[in-house]
Amino acid sequence: MKKLAVFLALAVLCGGLCFCEEAKRPRILGVAHMALYVSDLAKARAFYKDFLGFDEPFTIKRKDGTERIVFIKINDQQYLELFAEQPKDDGQLNHISFYTDDAKAMRDYLAARGVKVPEKVGKGQTGNLNFNINDPDGHTVEIVEYQPESWTAREKGKFMPETRVSTRMTHFGVLIGPLEPAMKFYRDILGFEETWRGSGSPRMLSWVNMRVPDGEDYLEFMLYNKEPDARQRGVKNHICLVTPDLQKAVAMLEARPARKSYTQPIEISVGTNRKRQANLFDPDGTRIELMEPNTIDGQPVPSSTAPPPR
Repeated sequence: MKKLAVFLALAVLCGGLCFCEEAKRPRILGVAHMALYVSDLAKARAFYKDFLGFDEPFTIKRKDGTERIVFIKINDQQYLELFAEQPKDDGQLNHISFYTDDAKAMRDYLAARGVKVPEKVGKGQTGNLNFNINDPDGHTVEIVEYQPESWTAREKGKFMPETRVSTRMTHFGVLIGPLEPAMKFYRDILGFEETWRGSGSPRMLSWVNMRVPDGEDYLEFMLYNKEPDARQRGVKNHICLVTPDLQKAVAMLEARPARKSYTQPIEISVGTNRKRQANLFDPDGTRIELMEPNTIDGQPVPSSTAPPPR
């Protein structure tokens, strides 16, 4: 009887320990892609390919043969996805995506943390494992795991011409309302790490940079107090392409024949983060931020202490 009692006590204890043990989060390695709605594929292609110098490895077509999604390759891990569809509730932004090394384990981990997830991880038309979740602001967040037999792997090392204005998307920014729910989702659940806060005014916080837990890419929270209009959504929901020498990159763009079709000026400025940057806008108004990786004097910029907008 004593042995049985000891066995039952140990069983209860072990069961409690197993119950309390949290599911381990798989790695989140970096920014995979931002997906955008475009109104005219020909104009979008001219901007991203002829002007910015990127290439197009593959497309996804509808049943009637028309093109639905065009993939613009930045590097072997990062793309832009251009959706030839009407925008919905988030301006030109369709979704954002991060890549992991274990999509199925990530789905299970998120389910254990109370995040609404699909019943199973699917395989997309490009051959990669993926699933979607929603963040507190309603943005669709795709988690993708690249597969060795996918279209992505098939084109490894290809479609990366020297004409590219950048070889890496260091971050993308999305509109964020109340800060705390976003922090609970991206920091406490997904494991992102805050690296810097910036502000255009000492009275109100403007940006929070959140680095992926297992890489160097980051998500930029674009905070706001007043609901942005359609134009401002295109400014706030943006992608950032890093370049080691911005003046050289801009000179390259200025010299291209496609510059004649881009009617806006390209101006180099120094941002609040003390990094040189230049803003471009695609035909639908989405901002493409070109930025150098380091501050102009090599010194870090202290984080803002301004309060969040709300």
